[in-house]
Amino acid sequence: MYLDHVEVWYGQRKVENLPRLRGRSKHRVDYRHIIEWLVRKPGAFENYRYREDLFPTSRFRMAYDALKETAPSRYAKEYLKLLQLAAEEGEVQVDVALRDLLGRAEAAITVESIRELLAKLDTIPPVTMVQVAPVDLASFDELCMAVRQ
Repeated sequence: MYLDHVEVWYGQRKVENLPRLRGRSKHRVDYRHIIEWLVRKPGAFENYRYREDLFPTSRFRMAYDALKETAPSRYAKEYLKLLQLAAEEGEVQVDVALRDLLGRAEAAITVESIRELLAKLDTIPPVTMVQVAPVDLASFDELCMAVRQ
């Protein structure tokens, strides 16, 4: 244990480096540590005490809410498969795929659709790529003329 972090060693290899939490009733749950257990018992997810910690980003929470609306009978199982995919393929890549899927109104959020997007991840434009439509100043001129009259 150090002042600001905790290191976990197994054998002669450092396995994890975690921030140290101070105070009482503090916790940090990493979904990667428990996802295999939760996938085998998806009913446990809904009543899991630290369920809010299992949404790594806001897009994961948005995907969970969308799944809850579109697939009320199996949303927990689908979300856990999504988390398992994030643990296997990478959280950042799945988050980018979720951004693309959530941006489309007609797209269904499924593990298969995310796998397809992960296969062609380089075609998804980055968040920093912004397109600004050209400004039509004629409407502004009309507004100024209307105010003057």
